[in-house]
Amino acid sequence: MSADNPYDSRPWTKHYDPHVPASMLPYPEHALQDFLTRTAKNQPNHVALVTTAKLPLLGRLSAGVTYRELDESSDALAAALVDMGLKKGETVAIVLPNCAAFAIAYYGVLKAGGIVAATNPTYPAPRMEYQVNDCDARFVVCLSLFYNMIKGFQDKTKVEKIIVTNIKDYLPTPAKILFTLAKEKKDGHAVTLQPGDMAFLDVLKKYAGQKANVTVTADDLAVFQYTGGTTGVSKGAMSTHRALVTNTYQIQKWTGMSEGIFPVKMDEMTFLGAIPMFHAYGLVALLTQSVSAGGKIILIPNPRDVDEVVDVIHHYKPNVFLGVPALFNAVNNHKRVESGEVSLKSFVFNSSGSAPLPPETKRSFESKSGSQIAEGFGMSEILVACHSNPVIGENKINSIGMPFPDVDARIVSLDDGVTPMKIGEPGELIIHSLNMMTGYYKLPSETANTLRQLDGKTWLYTGDIAYMDEQGYFYLIDRKKDMALIGGYNVYPANIEKVIKEHPAVLEVGVAAIPHPDKVGQEALKAWVVLKPDMTATEQDIIQHCEKFLAMYEVPRRISFIPELPKTAVGKTLRRELIRLELEK
Repeated sequence: MSADNPYDSRPWTKHYDPHVPASMLPYPEHALQDFLTRTAKNQPNHVALVTTAKLPLLGRLSAGVTYRELDESSDALAAALVDMGLKKGETVAIVLPNCAAFAIAYYGVLKAGGIVAATNPTYPAPRMEYQVNDCDARFVVCLSLFYNMIKGFQDKTKVEKIIVTNIKDYLPTPAKILFTLAKEKKDGHAVTLQPGDMAFLDVLKKYAGQKANVTVTADDLAVFQYTGGTTGVSKGAMSTHRALVTNTYQIQKWTGMSEGIFPVKMDEMTFLGAIPMFHAYGLVALLTQSVSAGGKIILIPNPRDVDEVVDVIHHYKPNVFLGVPALFNAVNNHKRVESGEVSLKSFVFNSSGSAPLPPETKRSFESKSGSQIAEGFGMSEILVACHSNPVIGENKINSIGMPFPDVDARIVSLDDGVTPMKIGEPGELIIHSLNMMTGYYKLPSETANTLRQLDGKTWLYTGDIAYMDEQGYFYLIDRKKDMALIGGYNVYPANIEKVIKEHPAVLEVGVAAIPHPDKVGQEALKAWVVLKPDMTATEQDIIQHCEKFLAMYEVPRRISFIPELPKTAVGKTLRRELIRLELEK
């Protein structure tokens, strides 16, 4: 190991689990949808997706989509998109929660040679409009619940046609009937499609049995995964089929799915489908991994409904739990789990990402389930994972683990971005890997700042402050950006400040993440507001104003009214000073 650069020899490979090689080169070269085609050929009647509902008197019912049906339905959608004018390399926006239609739309777009841009369906209209317009989508596949909102801003975008699915489309028949009678109109799911738009099931029926005659290669773009910058402006991280396929094989090897490490076979894996598929984590680690393994996903459209999550665990006994710390913590503390009524013993593999996993949450879940949570790390720019704790070897508390095979990672100086830091010394985490993005869509300056050349390689500068220990385990200790992690989602204070400043009574505002007063290891948003002279506002006034323009997890629920904000000499708000004052208080 070089004294000047302790990372060049990849010291972490010496501590890999026995089934993980130091390198997996060369990786298979094919398109993402080939995983589905292969699985559908090998096990056509195996259930891929389960839609479930709990009804009075009837209990919990389910309806399944087999791999043959998923393959054929996505073939039909691909043929439809091409017939409607989608050209190879164009983007299709998907505005859906976890449902069977999401998986069909995802693979349908890929088979048509398109690029998937999945957006958070809970976004307010301005945020959704920005992403749909920014990705240059001419086609949108959405849930009926969001149809009218999208129509409201369609004329400000390039969107020409909207394909609309209803959440009831894949429900079990009794639930579908009850939903139609009792909830569809009342909850806003019943819509009248305008000329040119089509119902999802009508499209699949019209193009049933057809395929798109499009050749898709490993180097074609597959996904625009939207992230954010320090200003909160969304950026589309562009990833190729090669990048996502490579990461799929890396995760399979690392977790031991393909090595017989676990007491269930690959095609017997049942995934708890609570991680949103519009999120990078859910798109790759959940959907792509399950399809590549021939597993089954129990779909959960709303992971914030913890009662539903726990009841699904109780009824279906899934054996793979991919989650974020907030979800693991919520399950741990659910009354049915604490009482012992619902067992977590069915899980054989668990992974946590998107936010630091509190040690107590990890210990509590592992005690209740008898299985380990492997904490990992990834980014939208590295779709989706590059580090993880081993599944057999030592899991170090507060560590994101070791780099995957063929991933280079370094800690470099915060001053020059080049000089490698010594073991145990903090700096910026930079990564070189085969699953890095190719850049940000239409943002060359931001791309050049994030992807930089060093020692003959392209490195991704993560903006995270971290350090490495002697064994090659990495630890995140801070973020260079003012980003907060709320419920596993990236939240940007500057964006929230802009919204609050639009309130007529607000003169100035500072927003930052503080330690959650009730949940150990988690963050909560707080806003410090300076009111205009002779103007008044209450905490509830500010919260209600935010709810009109922000996603629910972006809304600060703690508001303080103060006479002035701490600022730098050039007038920038000192968020760290606000946090310090809060901690002192």
